[in-house]
Amino acid sequence: MPNPNMHFFTDGWTTTLNVYSQVGLVTLVGLIAKNGILIVEFANKLQEEGQAKMDAIRNAAMTRLRPVLMTSVATICGHFPLTLVTGPGAAARNSIGLVLVAGMAVGTIFTLFFLPSIYLLIAKDHRADQKVVEPTPAPAPAAALEPTA
Repeated sequence: MPNPNMHFFTDGWTTTLNVYSQVGLVTLVGLIAKNGILIVEFANKLQEEGQAKMDAIRNAAMTRLRPVLMTSVATICGHFPLTLVTGPGAAARNSIGLVLVAGMAVGTIFTLFFLPSIYLLIAKDHRADQKVVEPTPAPAPAAALEPTA
């Protein structure tokens, strides 16, 4: 049983689910979804170009790694000062900062490691959508169809 009188390193970082943290959650959902869409859309495009599903998601994840990390690091670094605030109004800024910093760090890990696995399990093979259409022969001219007597 944990001792309630013992201090822990997150004692000052506690927050409630208030309006500010809910705004942070909405922002977080949008940013994480955007990162996931970047990878999935590129993988679908690679499949339509003829790559296998495994190769497509591997290439998409490697190609889109930099934009995903840039978005995540910029968001985390930009909102990290909100987790350290003190003074009047600090609770509001602290709650939105904690939600965005912690959520973006966890969401980025899920996007980079779990999204490709889930894509392999759930996504359909887009190469099957491309059916080879054989050209139909041109119709013969009308004069060639008339019987000659």
